[in-house]
Amino acid sequence: MADGVWVVITHDPVPSIDPHDLASTANLPPWRRRERLSGRGVLRALLRQVVPDAAGAEVLSSANGRPALAGFPEVGVSVSHDAGVAAAAVAVGRGVGIDVQRPRTPLSERMIRRCLRERARDLDGLPTAERAVELAWVWSVQEACVKAEGTGIGGKPWAIDVPVRPRDGRAGTLKWVALREQTDVPVSCAFPATRPG
Repeated sequence: MADGVWVVITHDPVPSIDPHDLASTANLPPWRRRERLSGRGVLRALLRQVVPDAAGAEVLSSANGRPALAGFPEVGVSVSHDAGVAAAAVAVGRGVGIDVQRPRTPLSERMIRRCLRERARDLDGLPTAERAVELAWVWSVQEACVKAEGTGIGGKPWAIDVPVRPRDGRAGTLKWVALREQTDVPVSCAFPATRPG
């Protein structure tokens, strides 16, 4: 993805059996537990490849839901899942955000205007299914950015300017990449454009 940033996307996630993950999901509804364990399984598989020492670390959550690895503050992590697709990102020396967003129909014109503002007209004339896909790509970029910032929904992802048919770009100090060449399901990743220090 970039120097010190790795991403994995899977349509067949293997759930985590890590004791920390099992304990942290014990009280969740069964469907939510399956999703969380699937996402954590993808994250742990990626960690085993790129930062093996951190693969067994407990995953903690900030007040905004940003995950962090206990004992590994220098390793940024992010996980996303939606309807059977899971993705994880790991960044050494910087934060990272990843988002999976399956297209939704029916489309909300209000959501289109909110996410795209003056760019909303760029969806005019597209078939409904294609409009839904392109909005999902935009939203995946916007969500990845607020995850990388650690602000979550409070970071107002809809306020991040992203063009229709996104490929890559910047949002403030972040670089974002829509992984259009790697998957047909909208998945995007964001991380600080420069590594600290």
